[in-house]
Amino acid sequence: MEYAIEIDNLTKKFGKFVAVNNVSFKIKKGDVFGFLGPNGSGKTTVIRMIMGLITPTSGTGKVLGYDVTTESEKIRSHIGYMSQKFSLYDDLTVDENLDFYAGVYKVPKNKINEKKKEILEMADLVGRENMITSNLSGGWKQRLALGCSIIHEPEILLLDEPTGGVDPIARRQFWDIIYELSKKGVTILVTTHYMDEAEHCNSIGFLYYGNILSLDTPNIMKGKIIDGDIVEIKVNDTLKSIELLKAKNGVGDASVYGSGIHAMTEHNTDLEELKGYLTENNIQVTNIKMVRPSLEDVFVFLVEKENKK
Repeated sequence: MEYAIEIDNLTKKFGKFVAVNNVSFKIKKGDVFGFLGPNGSGKTTVIRMIMGLITPTSGTGKVLGYDVTTESEKIRSHIGYMSQKFSLYDDLTVDENLDFYAGVYKVPKNKINEKKKEILEMADLVGRENMITSNLSGGWKQRLALGCSIIHEPEILLLDEPTGGVDPIARRQFWDIIYELSKKGVTILVTTHYMDEAEHCNSIGFLYYGNILSLDTPNIMKGKIIDGDIVEIKVNDTLKSIELLKAKNGVGDASVYGSGIHAMTEHNTDLEELKGYLTENNIQVTNIKMVRPSLEDVFVFLVEKENKK
């Protein structure tokens, strides 16, 4: 079986509201697949259908060959799940949380101590087994929650906004662990709204209010989606410059990017002409150059295109 997850035209309606609209994708075994999109775009609903927690209105899905509609119990025995809220019991110790989840996932008693030792080392929690979970930092809670979700050695790991509310260093450490799990053959589906995290995925899907706008590898998306150039501009007045750029012929959009601006322009933009336009309007341009599109640029382009329909 090449694919761990196969979803075909999955749709979920709540009354007249369409939360997920004809979503289709496949995830190869051992791959890291990222679902990107703003809050409310349907990412969690897709995960809940994959887990068999809610029934699709239409469409089909298979997880490790099991049907998401009729074989949800079998699916849940092969997956681990981690939500943004970490799903931990704050009044229990680290050790007690691990024991609890080992019981939930029916880990054989003769394997529990071995698995707990592995997870404590992975999460850098050796020596903190008796700490009350509420006293842990965000990064430690995150790694403990991940450990609890994989204590039964699942073949598939579903991570729903797992890095929300933690610092950049903790996020980086978390992704190091994800890489290691993927190398061991675990298939991972992760939802996020952090564009930099998508760079770590084998393939990604942009989900926008229930619809997949694009589905491919990060490199292909950055190379083929945008019809035009991306110009990076550093100026002394960012907000005024964005207004000026949006009003100029040949500029499709402009937005804040880091400490500067990314402008989407037509192909073969004359940088000197663009710089002159800003200068004439009392803007000091300190740097202007063509750059390769980022995933954020791609997402902005796709959303603008979708909203114009």
